[in-house]
Amino acid sequence: MGGRSLPLLLLLAVFTVAIRLDAPNGTTEAAGNASVSLEGRPNVQGPEMKLSEDIVYGIIGAGCWRDFETQMANITEVHWCEWMVIRRPYRDLQKCLEEWAVRLNYGYPNTLAHNYITYSHRLYFRNCSLQNALQDPPENVLLPLIITPICLIPFLVTLVVLKSKDGEMQS
Repeated sequence: MGGRSLPLLLLLAVFTVAIRLDAPNGTTEAAGNASVSLEGRPNVQGPEMKLSEDIVYGIIGAGCWRDFETQMANITEVHWCEWMVIRRPYRDLQKCLEEWAVRLNYGYPNTLAHNYITYSHRLYFRNCSLQNALQDPPENVLLPLIITPICLIPFLVTLVVLKSKDGEMQS
């Protein structure tokens, strides 16, 4: 799987850099796709600096993605929709992208991290439905949750009736 995804990773990195190069002169794309003017602002890095950060973060993001793919390769496709099985690789990918963005002062969430997360959903989790996530709890949990309110209602009604009788006698 790693060999097939390398061209996709390179395409993703080139696409990210190309988006940054399309920005008008004097602007750079900030996290969240907002365009921020660099003219008239002191001590702000120029577009060239931002471009090199894009490349560095793109390379590091590709490393995070390779680690994620390696972890997912150890999980059979049958278990891809089970959160308890895939939560560690998924969180590791998210954590790796976030930590490196913070270390590089790149900003998180950002477009590249969003693209990696979205791509992971398209590649690995597209056949997972919400129905798999919303299953009934086991009977040993469900029955007490149903029976408890049913038993409490008569007790509370009895308590209210007894309290109201006591109140009338004292008046």
